[in-house]
Amino acid sequence: MFESTASLTAQLDESLRPSVVETSLERASQFDSVGTEVWAKREDLQVTGSFKFRGASAKISGLSGAELTAGVIAASTGNHGLAVATAAAAAGAAATIYVSDAADQSKVAMIEGAGAAIEVVPGDPLRAEVAARRQAEEKGLVFVSPYNDPTVVAGQGTIGSELLRQLPGIESVIVSVGGGGLISGIAATVKAHRPDLRVIAASAANSAEMHHSVMAGHQVEVEHSPTLSDGTAGGVETGAITFEICRQLVDEWLLIDE
Repeated sequence: MFESTASLTAQLDESLRPSVVETSLERASQFDSVGTEVWAKREDLQVTGSFKFRGASAKISGLSGAELTAGVIAASTGNHGLAVATAAAAAGAAATIYVSDAADQSKVAMIEGAGAAIEVVPGDPLRAEVAARRQAEEKGLVFVSPYNDPTVVAGQGTIGSELLRQLPGIESVIVSVGGGGLISGIAATVKAHRPDLRVIAASAANSAEMHHSVMAGHQVEVEHSPTLSDGTAGGVETGAITFEICRQLVDEWLLIDE
């Protein structure tokens, strides 16, 4: 799986241009005084303001005409929904986004503004994800997972391709973790070229299901509390492909408190 993810990422790194921006690296000079060179990958400058546009574009660009005509379904706490809505609109497809009732309302408004229909599901964001996938299966529509999809993971992995190109001497990369799509794509990509490159996961302690699953050696459910990192909040779908990638390729796991 890891080799195929890296191979697909390499293809997408070319095919998604110019719709996906190669975002810049910005030197965080405040760390220079302690002898550490730190750079920030500016995915806030990506289309729709987050890395999610990479995976959404990768998935939607590969759909058939019939699939696009039928429309797509996704679930999101905000960023993925906006990315799917935007990519779908560009491809001429209708999008329905399932959101938790705890989702940031400003993000929900942006999703609607991008032309998607909204379905609200009470409770943990994973409930919205389960409901969206069930509806997609019942209606025969494509479900665009925020992380549990090989093409979406490979799309997020294009960040890894850019990092290797932009900073050849990179020694480690720290990646935020929710469902694991971002870190899985980056880890599979960079490890294929640089097995020595250290991949470090950073999870919000208030909502760290992937962290605790990897620590346990199998998927577990945990209690989730509100977190400033709302984009990484919520549970992980049972059987998610990202679990095994995270378990095998991520070198270190950090819990970050509020």
